[in-house]
Amino acid sequence: MPWLFLLLALGAIVVAFTTTSVPLAAIALLLSLVFVVIGVMGLLAQRVGSQSRNEAMMVDPVELRRLREQAEARRAGAVATTVTTTTVGSPITSEGPGRPPSAGQ
Repeated sequence: MPWLFLLLALGAIVVAFTTTSVPLAAIALLLSLVFVVIGVMGLLAQRVGSQSRNEAMMVDPVELRRLREQAEARRAGAVATTVTTTTVGSPITSEGPGRPPSAGQ
């Protein structure tokens, strides 16, 4: 549909250039401008509409709360498995022997 408006704009420009009447040429140029604006806005609306997310794929508040609780439980479990110090005084994490502890712990 936007392409139809752009074709109408082209037709209005052709009329503006081929007529000998100044008022008709002015009206044709204004119509051409209007058709170009409508056509470009239509193309932009199609592009935005094609890239918008599906509302069915959005997470509802109950599911979001459940996911937050799971993440907090995982964080609390990770903190509980961390041993605070060894005999030397360096922290040991649940990442296993031979690996340096993660940054920030």
